[in-house]
Amino acid sequence: MWPLFEIFIRAKNGLDHKHVGSLHAADAQMAIENARDVYTRRLEGVSIWVVESKHITASDPKDADPFFKPAEDKIYRHPTFYDLPDEVKHM
Repeated sequence: MWPLFEIFIRAKNGLDHKHVGSLHAADAQMAIENARDVYTRRLEGVSIWVVESKHITASDPKDADPFFKPAEDKIYRHPTFYDLPDEVKHM
């Protein structure tokens, strides 16, 4: 069986790549070509990233509390810590 690849598409220059789905392919080049055919049929993208799923490491959702808890000790990371001038809009 072919390996599973995760597919990321950049819709327009200047935007982030977004995960759009997964597909099986023999290699990365085939994954890019198949992703183009499957996920950009209407010219939705300007760039494609493919990553073999086995190379992705993720945190476990059940460990969220102990994993993310240390961030609460750093109040300066919250935007409410700073006073913004009235001229600054949409923050």
